Amino acid sequence: MKSSIQKTLGIIVTLALIGGMIFLRASQNFNRQYYRNSNFFVFWLSGRLLLDGQSPYDADDWRMGHEQYGAAAVREAIFLYPLPLAVFMIPLGRLEVGDAYLGWEIISQGWIAVVVLGLLSAWKKREHERLLIPVMLFLLFFGPVYLTLQIGSIGSLTLFVLFAAMIILQWDKPFVAGALLASIMLKPSQGVPILALLGVWLLARRNWKAIAGILFGGVILWLTGWSIDPDWVAKFLQSGEAAFDRRLGFQSNVWSFSHLACNENKTCSFALGGTLALLLLGGSAFFLWRNREKLTVWDVFNLIIPIAFVSTVYLWSYDQILYIVPIVWIIGTLVQRTRSYIPAFLFLILLDLYSLFALLQQASGQKDLWSFGTTVIVFGATFALLHGKRETDGNSIPAAPGPDVK
Repeated sequence: MKSSIQKTLGIIVTLALIGGMIFLRASQNFNRQYYRNSNFFVFWLSGRLLLDGQSPYDADDWRMGHEQYGAAAVREAIFLYPLPLAVFMIPLGRLEVGDAYLGWEIISQGWIAVVVLGLLSAWKKREHERLLIPVMLFLLFFGPVYLTLQIGSIGSLTLFVLFAAMIILQWDKPFVAGALLASIMLKPSQGVPILALLGVWLLARRNWKAIAGILFGGVILWLTGWSIDPDWVAKFLQSGEAAFDRRLGFQSNVWSFSHLACNENKTCSFALGGTLALLLLGGSAFFLWRNREKLTVWDVFNLIIPIAFVSTVYLWSYDQILYIVPIVWIIGTLVQRTRSYIPAFLFLILLDLYSLFALLQQASGQKDLWSFGTTVIVFGATFALLHGKRETDGNSIPAAPGPDVK
């Protein structure tokens, strides 16, 4: 009886602390940020325009929408993302922009908390469950999370989708997991390399149902956009190409570093960037194929996420919010192997300090090159710990009864 009361009180206190942290950060961002000039505004506006019978892919509608709802400037000629994303933003578009921003702040942090709790539960040990509050506190000051929440980006949604797909794969529901994973194509520059590498692993394991699910989900997304604008893919590709050209040399991937190394010569940049990207993706694909029977679902995503980030053509530091997946694995593995919290907390401190430094450099110079160091830290720690992996490591997500998918 006493143990049950203590457990209940512990849950109540944990929920209160997490809820307080979430509400405090949401309130701070709501009161301090000009959200009408943030990434969130363009997501909200895309949904609102569809509600108003207009199109985020129409330049005049897009410009007038910015003027009507008080945005300071129009940064892109049309909506920069795939049209189906605007459909998913319709519920937000029904709210006033301020209310929608505050609600998105709370929901985004809630998704992060659920993912962290679910991943920490993999070890089924109390010492890992105790990490929830300190890990959440550290993550709120992790540069990519800090920036994601500040500008209201959709990264937390992508993070939650990946986590849900990992769980469903372990439920042995590969078709459903694949269909869900297709939704990360709502940001193709992120979704394409992730799904390409994951597809290699699924193909190596002959998981045809998961591959079929990804293809099915992709068709559904295409049809969703086609029902609004049959020419939406061409319009999206045109706007995406223009955005890529304007920002080449600003991001922490092989394409931007190649652009700088080539003195901004495009022919050289594309040749060098393409070669480096192929080497990274090809080497990773070979590793996944060769170790297809040894790697768990979590192992696979730990490796894919950072490789996909540095090899793709267009991503910013806030997209590194997906690094939460390998970060929690690193923390949990360090606690498991060392039987101490100290190495895990030292890793988190190092990661927070460096990522905030990279964020400051981005703010001062408008370039995101320093975020490459965040990738090095996370991938290096993941690979080192994976190399010394033991059978006793907590590595499967106990989301529900079902076989552990390796």
